[in-house]
Parts: sequence; structure tokens; C-alpha cells
Amino acid sequence: MKLVTAYLGFGSNLGDRTGYLEDAITKLDAHQFVSVLARSLMHDTEPVGEISQPTFLNMVVEIETSLPPTELLELCLTIEESNGRVRSEKWGPRTLDIDILFYSDEIIEIEGLQIPHPEAHRRLFVLKPMAEIAESFNHPVLNEQISAILQRL
Repeated sequence: MKLVTAYLGFGSNLGDRTGYLEDAITKLDAHQFVSVLARSLMHDTEPVGEISQPTFLNMVVEIETSLPPTELLELCLTIEESNGRVRSEKWGPRTLDIDILFYSDEIIEIEGLQIPHPEAHRRLFVLKPMAEIAESFNHPVLNEQISAILQRL
């Protein structure tokens, strides 16, 4: 099995935000095919979109995994659900959101999964924590380091 480094974006704006993020990291690291390598600080951020809702707590986690991207997505969805995630409205409040931001330097477009995350390079709440743990990571589509993309925002 091939090991790859992936970056996951975490967010929560309902209930025990810190608790949900910590639980998700613990569950990821407990999986036999995932190891948590690094984690950013947690950042309070304003929500995106038109829906009035509480502020988010966001962070980025670097993992090493042998799971293929679709199985990693399934694991993330399972962890979200185990933390009370209910998908009711796009960009609505949530107990936990886990996005696959990058999966090595791969570009993946299949139904239900696009990697790199299509909005990652436009979101300060992704770039700022990602720069804390991987500022020299090269965005595979833009061919620019995270630190350079962050400086442009």
C-alpha cells in the first residue's frame, strides 16, 4: 500500500466546537490506515455565505494514509456523523465539517469528490492554518506554495 500525505480542513460552529475537533483528530489517528502528523492551531473565523450563524473554529490537520481518496472521504463522513453532523442546508451550521483539501499532489475529479478542494485557495480559514504546518506545500493546480497564495489574499 502506498502512503500519501494529505491535508484535511476541520470546522465546527455548533456546541462544543473544540471537543468536536479534538474527537475527530482522535478518531482519525486511531484508524489503522491513518496517522496524524501535524495540526495547526484552532482559529475563530466568520462563517461564509448568507446564513446567519455562529462563528467557526477551524484548523488544518496533516495526515499520512494508505487509504485511497474515496475511502478517506467515507472515513471523514463517518467521523462527522459520529459527532452529530446533520446535512440540512449548504453552508449552514454544523457540529463538524471535515474537508479533504489536498491528497498528496494529486488532482482528482470524480462524482462527490474534488481534490484539491476547489475553494481552498480562496479561503483564509484554510490557508492561514495550513501555512502554520505546511507553508511550502505546492498547490498542484496553481503550482504555487501555500505561503505565496496566502500573501495574495
